Amino acid sequence: MPHKNTSTRLLKRKEAADYLGVTLGTLAVWDCTKRRQLNPVKIGKLVHYRLSDLDQFLDQRLSD
Repeated sequence: MPHKNTSTRLLKRKEAADYLGVTLGTLAVWDCTKRRQLNPVKIGKLVHYRLSDLDQFLDQRLSD
């Protein structure tokens, strides 16, 4: 059963890229180079992102 709490909701890589307004390639580079601290969660071979981490990332960018 999926989590109802949106702060712990996990987004797939494509969903996360769309949410941030970047390409899948950009998101993959950020993960690989650790350029951005998005704290990806690996589940098997799949990469997911916590919605709360993405929101925190966006909030930091808006306050810079």
